[in-house]
Amino acid sequence: MRTPKHYDLAIQPIDFILENNMGFVEGNIVKYICRYDNKGGDDDLEKIKHYCDILINRGKHGLS
Repeated sequence: MRTPKHYDLAIQPIDFILENNMGFVEGNIVKYICRYDNKGGDDDLEKIKHYCDILINRGKHGLS
């Protein structure tokens, strides 16, 4: 399988996410931060903010 340019990295985001047993929200933050420069730009940065807000709100409500 050919790796898309936006994932032309030393460590693939999925490998990092799985190796570190990250959850869905944290994994999406990693995915979007790794690719924003080469794919989604500001849209990916907005997605990162969205997922960070989810973590913040869960923490405020003791749901971490």
